[in-house]
Amino acid sequence: MKPEEIKPDTELCTILGYNAQTGDRRRFFNKILKANGINATAIALNIKDEHFPVTMEGLPHSKVTRMMIEDEFQASAVSYCDELDERSKVRGLVGFVEVVDGKVYGYNLDVDIDNLVDNPEFFDDKMILAIRMMLLAERWYGAKVDLDLIPTII
Repeated sequence: MKPEEIKPDTELCTILGYNAQTGDRRRFFNKILKANGINATAIALNIKDEHFPVTMEGLPHSKVTRMMIEDEFQASAVSYCDELDERSKVRGLVGFVEVVDGKVYGYNLDVDIDNLVDNPEFFDDKMILAIRMMLLAERWYGAKVDLDLIPTII
């Protein structure tokens, strides 16, 4: 979605990382939203290591309610969450957070991916990321999970 296409009714979420603006996570997610005709977009926030603590500490008090975490910050994000799902606790990685009533909840979709595909070992990293973004778009915006879209997304 181009900046001029963002309207007052466009739903927004955030992606946090070193290269969130140009990364595959944002590109894949926005393609999935567009393919589903959903008026939403992921806004990237490129940050450096020294900005991460301030960003996460301010999250419960910001307008951001949905944030994807790029790989480089997933381990660090754990300590900023008020609650974690079981997979985040086991893996020590948070793939995305949701803010509800000033509390930060951390999640990891690895189990959901394993439950969706029969043989995840047959999928490369980009394919797994596309599936991860489909699951997240479904959770946040009701997008359809359609594995046949993976080649188009990638």
